[in-house]
Amino acid sequence: MQSTENSFAFTDLAICEPILKAIREVGYETPSPIQAASIPYLLAGHDLLGQAQTGTGKTAAFALPILQHIDLSRREPQALVLTPTRELALQVAEAFQTYARHLRDFHILPIYGGQSMELQLRQLRRGVHVIVGTPGRVMDHLRRESLSLDGLRTLVLDEADEMLKMGFIDDVEWILEHTPETRQVALFSATMPEAIRKVAKRHLREPKEARIEAKTATVEAISQRYWLVSGVHKLDALTRILEVEDFDAMIIFVRTKLATDELAEKLEARGYSAAALNGDMSQALREKVVDRLKKNSLDILVATDVAARGLDVERISHVVNYDIPYDTEAYVHRIGRTGRAGRKGEAILFVAPREKRMLGAIERATRQRIKEMHLPSHQDIADRRVEQFKELVMKTLEEEELSFYREFVQQMGREQKLSPLDLASALTFLAQKDRPLVPQARTEEPRPKARVEREARVEREARPPRSFGDEGSLYRIEVGRADGVAPKDIVGAIANEAGIPGKAIGHIKLYDTFSTVSLPPDLPKQVLKRLEKTWIMGKPIKIRPWSDEPPAKPAKPKKKTGYPKSAD
Repeated sequence: MQSTENSFAFTDLAICEPILKAIREVGYETPSPIQAASIPYLLAGHDLLGQAQTGTGKTAAFALPILQHIDLSRREPQALVLTPTRELALQVAEAFQTYARHLRDFHILPIYGGQSMELQLRQLRRGVHVIVGTPGRVMDHLRRESLSLDGLRTLVLDEADEMLKMGFIDDVEWILEHTPETRQVALFSATMPEAIRKVAKRHLREPKEARIEAKTATVEAISQRYWLVSGVHKLDALTRILEVEDFDAMIIFVRTKLATDELAEKLEARGYSAAALNGDMSQALREKVVDRLKKNSLDILVATDVAARGLDVERISHVVNYDIPYDTEAYVHRIGRTGRAGRKGEAILFVAPREKRMLGAIERATRQRIKEMHLPSHQDIADRRVEQFKELVMKTLEEEELSFYREFVQQMGREQKLSPLDLASALTFLAQKDRPLVPQARTEEPRPKARVEREARVEREARPPRSFGDEGSLYRIEVGRADGVAPKDIVGAIANEAGIPGKAIGHIKLYDTFSTVSLPPDLPKQVLKRLEKTWIMGKPIKIRPWSDEPPAKPAKPKKKTGYPKSAD
C-alpha cells in the first residue's frame, strides 16, 4: 500500500475516547502518512510490513492500535516491542505512557541490558501490559522464565534493518519462535534488505504493506541551527535569542493549542508584539491575526502546525521550533514558512537530549547539517543593545529636526552648570532604562519593574483570585481577541484614562468578543464614568462590573460571583 495524503482524522478511527483525548493533548490532529497507512490494518488484526524512516511518526502507528486492544484487567504481557537500542526502547516506552495517560492502571516496562535485573524482575512480578526491550535482555528473561509470552497478542519489530546491522536478527527470530502462533506481527524498517524480507516471509501471515517513500527536501535558502536544551529554561533561552537575532517577523512553533496562548502571553509580558494562532480560533480571527503580521502591527506568531499550514507572509525571516515536531515532514513544512520569494531564512530548533535521534532524522530529510548554536551571553546582549542604540541615535540625527532640543540642552546645561557629556549620559540612561546597555551579572536578563509585574499577572491567569476582596473587583469590557486587542492595550487605556497605576490593574483575561479585568475595589464613581467613555482599538469598552453580566437569554437576572469559564 502506498500512502501520500491522508484524508481522515483520528476521530474517524476505531479508537476509544481516553486514547483520543491523549492524542489531542499532545497536538495530533490528523494521522501522518505512515499512521494513516498502518493504523486501520493493525486495528483490524492484520500482520503488517511497514517501510518508513525514523521521524515519520511510526511509533504512534503501532502504539495506538496496541493500546486500543489492551485488556487492562489482564496484568500480563499482551504486546512486545523489540528495538535495537536501549535509547529507542526508552523513547518508545515514553510514547506509550503519553498515549495511555488516561487509561486507568496501564503498565509498561522497558527492559534492556545495563539496567538492574532485580528491578526488572520485581516489576515483571507485579505484572505489566506492554514490554519494550532489546533482543538480548528479552532473551535473558525468556530463558529465566521470568517473562512469559503465552498471552501475547502483538509483536512489533521496530527498526528491523538496524537490528540486522547490529547482528541481532538471529536473536529476533529466536524470540519470534517463542511467541504464540496466533499473535499479530508488525515489522517496521527504513529499508528492506533481503534478510529482512526472509524474516517477514517466515513469520508474518499474509501481511498488509504500508510503504512510505522517504521524502527529502532541499532548503538551501534557509540557515538551520539548533540549541541543545540544558540548564537555562526554554523561555529564558528564547528571550535571549530574540534579543540578538535581527528578525523582521517570526513564527514560533509549539505542539499544543494551549501552549500557543501561554507562550504568546509570556512574550507579550516581556515586551514583544506576539499573538497566538491555533485551530480553536475562528477563521475570521486567524485571518485578522495574519493580516496584522502582514501589516507590521505584529512581529511574532506562536502557532501549531495545522494553524500555520499554507501561511505565506513574505516578511517572516525566522522560524523557531520551540517544541521539536513529531515527524520530519512537519519540520520541513514549518521552516518552509521562511525563505520565501527568494529571501534568506533562519530556522532555529530547540532539541532536548532525548530528542537527538529526531535531529538526525531531520538532517537526513533536509539534506543539511544543522549547526549547533550557543545561547547569547549577557555581554552579547549588551553589545547588541549598544549597537541598536547607536543606530537609533544616528537615524534620529539624520531624519529629525532637533533645533529645539539643542537649545533645551544648552539652556539646561547653563542653568544647572552641567557639561554636555553629563546631560547626554543622563538622557541615554533615561532612554534605555527599560533595556540597560550595561551588562548585568545575573542569571536572567533584568526586566523593568512594570514588565515583571505584568508577567506576574499573566502567570496568575491560570488560577482565579481567592476573592475579589483580595485581588480587586472584576469588570467586563466589550473588546476582545477579535478586535486585535492585547493585554497591554487594556492596561494602557485604563491607566491613562482613569489615572490608575499599572501595578494596580490585576487579572486580565481575553475572550473572542470581550475581556475581563480586575481593578481596585470601591473605585470612585467619577473614575468609572471616565472609563465608560474610554475607547480601545476603535471601540467603546462599555465597562461594567462582571456581577452585572446579563444572561445570554431573557430571564430573571442571575448574580454571578466568580470568574467566567475560559473560552479557551
